[in-house]
Amino acid sequence: MRRKEWYDYIGITAGTLITALGLVLFLVPNKIAAGGVSGLATVLHYVFGWPVGLTMLVLNIPLFLAGLKVLGWNFGLKTLYGTIMLSVFTDTLTLWLHAPTTNALLASIYGGLMSGVGLGVVFRSGGSTGGTDLAALLFGHFLHISSGVGLLLVDAMVISLAGLTFNVELALYALLALILTSRAIDAIQEGGGYAKAAIIISDHAGAIARQVMEQLDRGVTGLAGRGLYTGKEREVLLVVVQRSEVSRLKSLVAAIDPGAFVIVSNIHEVLGEGFRQWRR
Repeated sequence: MRRKEWYDYIGITAGTLITALGLVLFLVPNKIAAGGVSGLATVLHYVFGWPVGLTMLVLNIPLFLAGLKVLGWNFGLKTLYGTIMLSVFTDTLTLWLHAPTTNALLASIYGGLMSGVGLGVVFRSGGSTGGTDLAALLFGHFLHISSGVGLLLVDAMVISLAGLTFNVELALYALLALILTSRAIDAIQEGGGYAKAAIIISDHAGAIARQVMEQLDRGVTGLAGRGLYTGKEREVLLVVVQRSEVSRLKSLVAAIDPGAFVIVSNIHEVLGEGFRQWRR
């Protein structure tokens, strides 16, 4: 097995452990069925008394077979491993750990974030824990939407069932946990928006580019642009900086050309020199 494969399985193990902690410490004890097979297993646990981990494993079998057919054997092996580990961790930790809070709001916040971080690590390692997060990856494969959005769509039905089984208030807390899980998954997979991209349109593009490279030690890309109203050709600058450097960048541009047109936007992830390095 290649080194990358080992790293992937280590990541899947860590991710399933974090997810199981979110379930055992916060979500399941407080009857927060935050979507997915884990949410459905939570409902069945309180209705029939079935173990949550074992129930998740049984419910995952048809989804695993579907994912195996569409996404391939390599993904299937990692999904099988992630599914088994999450079930084992969940039922094992239940024997040793107890919920630190009975406050449904705190449980939905911390449980949702912890589960999302864990699932994000699993996804980033090329695996899945089965359930509707596998369904979300299948959505992404066919519909080209993010895993977090796919998870949000699929899990709405489970939350509705939880509302009918428990009560509407717990369903609302489950929805909050689900939204936090979705955001955490996308943050782990795509980055937390730590960088900013600036598009600068100015008649003094050369002077601004030199100052950015000298003062901020950042690269600048010059793009050919043309104002459709004026028909004037001019160079457009593209600069990517850290959030802490945005104020300095704007001050630098304003000092050279107060009339410059500047667009600043969030960047999910930046790979390359000066930012996050490529994973090998």
